[in-house]
Amino acid sequence: MTAAKHQGTTVSSNSLPCIKNTTNRPDASVGKSSHLHLAEIRAGYLFIAPAVIGFLIFYLVPMVRGLAISFTDWDLISPAKFVGFANYQKLLSDQHFSHALVVTVIYVLVNIATQTIAGLGIAVLMQRISQSSLVRSLLLIPWLVPNVTIAVITLFLLDPNVGLVNHLLTLVHSEPIAFYGNPDIAIFTVALVNSWRNMGYTALLIFAGMQIVPKMIYDAAEIDGAGTTRSFFSITLPLIRPILVMVVVVSMIGSFQIFDTVAVATKGGPLDSTRVIYFYIYEKAFQQGQMGYAAAMAVILLLIILVMTLTQLRLTKATESDLG
Repeated sequence: MTAAKHQGTTVSSNSLPCIKNTTNRPDASVGKSSHLHLAEIRAGYLFIAPAVIGFLIFYLVPMVRGLAISFTDWDLISPAKFVGFANYQKLLSDQHFSHALVVTVIYVLVNIATQTIAGLGIAVLMQRISQSSLVRSLLLIPWLVPNVTIAVITLFLLDPNVGLVNHLLTLVHSEPIAFYGNPDIAIFTVALVNSWRNMGYTALLIFAGMQIVPKMIYDAAEIDGAGTTRSFFSITLPLIRPILVMVVVVSMIGSFQIFDTVAVATKGGPLDSTRVIYFYIYEKAFQQGQMGYAAAMAVILLLIILVMTLTQLRLTKATESDLG
């Protein structure tokens, strides 16, 4: 044992702290955090893998395949024949296609307007009157019912002879109305039926968006003398704008794809008043055997929806929130 003397104090070498040289040794904690980070990345990829695989198989591959078919003349039986842009040139002079687009736009405007306004009103009532889980579940019931079932039910309810709605109209001395049989109102009937089906789901989305608005903002507005109406238009609507934009965009995409209600209730009639673009594509592809021409219409519809969606997102600044 050695000892060191300094100013009369003897210090044993055993009592000196042991100092290790860690200059060239990697930090164990850094390596551990890096390993955990890599594990989180792998877990994240595993979680999104089913969605990515599903998107590739059921969306991307059929989309590319449909684009290729749009350049061919194919009747689903004989081999496809490449025709270049002939199908797209034919669309320019197809009056039925332009009429189907107009009918679809009318449906989309009516459906989105009524569905969003009704959903917003229901969401406000839920916010102020009841936030019960039972009420939310009841609102979802129409949305859970398939469109085909809704169409069959409304066929009987709106029947001009035996329908319950027309029976109620006769009680107030009104003439029976052929809701699905009148070409002037048939497309509006289809739009309102689907609006009724989806407004509960829309209301829940808007209601969820209202929960992010801090209550202190409403309290401050009340202190300043703002009433219910003023608070709604000056606070609620601006602050839930991203949610409203999302609802409108999703509703618009779904509305352009309307098919089942028309196929069951009206079959495009009367007088082509409900022949929406999806139903017209179906007729060309599977009834008339013009798959290439139908694929070209589908590509044009995809581009229209894409442009309208991007335009809405840009004009409404959906990625920006007034709460920031």
